[in-house]
Amino acid sequence: MPLSILVPLVTVGILGIALLLHLLGLSRPVALSDESAARDAWLSEFPDDAPLRVLLSRNRMAALVETPKGRGVVWPMGADTTARYLTGARITRRAEGLRISLPDYTAPRIDLVLDEAETGVWAAPEEQDA
Repeated sequence: MPLSILVPLVTVGILGIALLLHLLGLSRPVALSDESAARDAWLSEFPDDAPLRVLLSRNRMAALVETPKGRGVVWPMGADTTARYLTGARITRRAEGLRISLPDYTAPRIDLVLDEAETGVWAAPEEQDA
């Protein structure tokens, strides 16, 4: 098959698949249904560090996790979740919530959408031991 036909055919095919997935709703980021789902997401990344406490955000798009090895965060990355420890993280407040800058090139920055009350809790989790 000539390249002049193959390239447009492949390009249109890939764009068609992407459009179909989007129209079917399969491109939406996953939401954490409850604390148990956040716990499972954490354990899928760090199976040897069971969470002591899980704090799910109101929009169910992130969870703050406390473990014996330290604090971490779980958040959606496309149709799956990922998790990172907050060791060495720099947390800054933004109008929409928090920006977490991690010393990790695989996830250098996490922008969390949190309301005002959650922002205070997540920015200083050590104050919420009660």
